[in-house]
Amino acid sequence: MFERLKTIRTEQGTTCEQLSELLGLKTRAAYHKKEQGNVSFTLEEAKKIADYFNKEINEVFFENEIQKPDSNTA
Repeated sequence: MFERLKTIRTEQGTTCEQLSELLGLKTRAAYHKKEQGNVSFTLEEAKKIADYFNKEINEVFFENEIQKPDSNTA
């Protein structure tokens, strides 16, 4: 579900284990369930991940879901 997050994570060479540790999760599988969208990220977790990658939350979690306003319409 969070394809942008997965893309950023893999491009940066970050493992599921590393993000699992960052979030204080007990297993890699617990993180994987979140990245797959089976379990929701909390706002605090989203902020930690965004900060880890030095990005805004919307860049990591919502970039493909938020439509930017069309400059030709207004």
